[in-house]
Amino acid sequence: MKQRIVSAIVLLLIVIPIFIIGGNLFKFAILLISMLGMKEYLDIKESKKEIPILVKLVAYLCLFVYFILFMVNLNENFEMIIDFRVVATLLLVLLSMVVFYHNRETYSINDANYIFMGIMLLGIIMSLFNTYFEMNKYLLIYLILITTMTDTFALLVGMLIGRHKLSVSISPNKTWEGSIGGTIFGTFIATCFYATVINPSVNMTLITAITCFLTIVGQIGDLFFSAIKRYFDKKDFSNIMPGHGGVLDRLDSLIFVLLAYSFFITII
Repeated sequence: MKQRIVSAIVLLLIVIPIFIIGGNLFKFAILLISMLGMKEYLDIKESKKEIPILVKLVAYLCLFVYFILFMVNLNENFEMIIDFRVVATLLLVLLSMVVFYHNRETYSINDANYIFMGIMLLGIIMSLFNTYFEMNKYLLIYLILITTMTDTFALLVGMLIGRHKLSVSISPNKTWEGSIGGTIFGTFIATCFYATVINPSVNMTLITAITCFLTIVGQIGDLFFSAIKRYFDKKDFSNIMPGHGGVLDRLDSLIFVLLAYSFFITII
């Protein structure tokens, strides 16, 4: 626990100045995070099967190009536009390499699909980070609060009164009691923040319902990434943050929340 607290403090000392300064520094930071996330994503895959160096280089390059073009294609209303020519190019490159290697023990269609999903997921998510930040930096804090408060109170409530396992095959330590507790506290705290800081005149019933939904989606995201780790027999994606794991271990819930919030941008 002490190690987790120290790592959290160090992380905050790095993140808060970047958040305050914003601008190109913020864009560079999220680009760096996306590259670290891709490294973890590929590394955990290599725990079972080595990925050719050329494929990894192409994956990093595709993520970089996708990230840059996604931000360039944001219009003045912050509508998130995906150029399908970019998606088509990614597919063509990754799938064509299956033919060039012509050996599924080295690089197969399953490998190509795995890497394509990682590029799309990280490219979109990190671009959404920038989009929400540009819209309103407090909005990004609201979304981060949803995941951090839900995770924190799910852990605390689970430790105190957790009895019924939520998903033994994916994450043996999670309980229904913890999940419900995390949902309640996460919804309450994040809703209060939104109604106090972002929009005091917001419809409370609407924002409460949306926040509650997002806390549940965040927990699904946590379980999704836990399933990936379970498949590869790993506890964490990496140990870049002692006590917390890697970049993807910290972003697992937030990734799903950022995606889900895009459905509500126009109604609140």
